[in-house]
Amino acid sequence: MEQVLNVLLDFLRWWVPWEPSATVVIVFALVVWLYWRGARCSPMTAPWRRQLPFWLGLLVVYIGLHTRLDYYAEHEFFVHRIQHLGLHHLGPFLIALAYPGVTMRRGLPLRWRTRWLQPALHWMPVRKLLDVLLHPFVAALMFVGLIYLWLWPAVHFDAMLDWRLYRLMNFSMAADGMLFWWLVLDHRPRPPARLSPGVRVFVALAVILPQILIGAYISLSRTDLYPIYSLCGRAFSITPMMDQHIGGLITWIPSSMMSVIAALIAFTHWLRLDNKGRLPRNRRQREIIRKRQAAEAQSGGAEALAGSTGKST
Repeated sequence: MEQVLNVLLDFLRWWVPWEPSATVVIVFALVVWLYWRGARCSPMTAPWRRQLPFWLGLLVVYIGLHTRLDYYAEHEFFVHRIQHLGLHHLGPFLIALAYPGVTMRRGLPLRWRTRWLQPALHWMPVRKLLDVLLHPFVAALMFVGLIYLWLWPAVHFDAMLDWRLYRLMNFSMAADGMLFWWLVLDHRPRPPARLSPGVRVFVALAVILPQILIGAYISLSRTDLYPIYSLCGRAFSITPMMDQHIGGLITWIPSSMMSVIAALIAFTHWLRLDNKGRLPRNRRQREIIRKRQAAEAQSGGAEALAGSTGKST
């Protein structure tokens, strides 16, 4: 009984944040409330097969931002890479895969949507900012650029010592992951989606090589690139080079594989939309074929009528 109690206490301690953040608590509480309320108001937009990846993704992001994992991420480089794999890749990937936008929007009271949300989205500065951030080149550059920025040894050293930079690093990775995966995993045609299906596949593939390069460089380097973990004290009894080697492999293989999976999912959406004739190109072609068939039917009917008249005479 005592052992069971100790295991339970250890499990509960895991959920006690190493560095509590009111911002994280408020944002997550708001997201949970919006999605839960939207799922109740419109069950058709949130079946269980969509709710499951959403809640799992939200849990992954929360664990990365506001649990005991933060302590180990500050004392081992490979744990830090696991943390960012969840914040920048896995968590936002699962959330975007659930397509929660419609559900969360319906979670807002109608008065709030008409008075605040719609005017804000149609406000010119917001529209211009979204046009820039959601441009495929900018989105891919930011996705890879933030990985390189926070793994730059000098920047990483400062971020691990300054709590403000540390939070900015984690928050920016989570926000950028949401932006990128929402853009790539959008299952709709364009419009209303920002990108066409082919561009979504290309963007997912474009970020693979830079991740492989930086992961391979870190993993195969013979220099201790991140001595900050030795200065602050390590949580586990592993050598600095082994820690760096594992961290580089995490950046190299799982991160790149998730981009491959995203490209496959985007390609599947492309095929589905093409088969259903929901792509703009298909609609134009079908309209041309429909008009041609109608013209041929009319001319064929007139020729048949003229031929029968000739025979009768």
